[in-house]
Amino acid sequence: MPPPRFGIMTAPMQVGYDDLLRVWREADAIPEIEHAWLFDHLMPIGGDPAGPIFEGWTLLSALAARTERLRLGILVTSNRFRPPAMLAKIATTVDIVSGGRLDFGIGAGSRPGHPLARREYDAHGLPYHDAAHAVAALAEACAVIRRLWTEAEPFDFDGDHVRLARAFGNPKPVQRPHPPIMIGGRAASTLRVVAEHADLWNIPGGDLEDVVQRSALLDRYCTEIGRDPASITRSIHLPVSYDRPGATRDAIGEAVDAGFGHVVLGLPAPYPAGVARWVADEVIGTSVQRAGLP
Repeated sequence: MPPPRFGIMTAPMQVGYDDLLRVWREADAIPEIEHAWLFDHLMPIGGDPAGPIFEGWTLLSALAARTERLRLGILVTSNRFRPPAMLAKIATTVDIVSGGRLDFGIGAGSRPGHPLARREYDAHGLPYHDAAHAVAALAEACAVIRRLWTEAEPFDFDGDHVRLARAFGNPKPVQRPHPPIMIGGRAASTLRVVAEHADLWNIPGGDLEDVVQRSALLDRYCTEIGRDPASITRSIHLPVSYDRPGATRDAIGEAVDAGFGHVVLGLPAPYPAGVARWVADEVIGTSVQRAGLP
């Protein structure tokens, strides 16, 4: 297994643009931090419910234009928010702005049991369907987006949830055949979509036993469709504790030992001065040393 790749996630809520830009530009200069992420919500899901929050893809494009090295993405885009053909165009634009650094993260959308996530749909006039509808729509969206990124001629698509006539993507993304696709989620139905469409799979950390079981289920689904399970990079999101970095390091070690080679470290706001350098030295560097990794 290759050495783990570490990145950061800065949730764009309860924080200002200048602070987000500061952290991303600092991380862009630190080789130990290879990737950076935002999330995709339209109203805060933590802290003051009426506090500030930025739209993820617009912000991502701005940060892509102000960084040079980091791979970047949304962890993960809600497929409920934007029509997939429009999302393909947005993602292509970000890939071009970044010079080919986009990792395309997508998921079925907010889980029904999170009231602070659910309210954003009503507040923005967006429909909220059940989980089965959301997962089926995700599968069709992944198929459509990939075709818009790769096909040289217009095409029609007549799905149950997505219908397109003479669809065509121009320009194409910088990355060929297309940006890596990361799908986030833990439900068994979502993992079947991961097996078919994803290059990376992300899951929140916390209950490592459950995470490992979900990874094994993904292996099974890959085998059922004739895909090598090792072709999907396992990614995990782990929260960073500024006060207890040792707990974060322990969680990293357990995740890496379980086969998760792509680690996204969630940074809570407010961000201390020099937080990216601190993460590189106190969390990433120490974790690598403890594991004896090159």
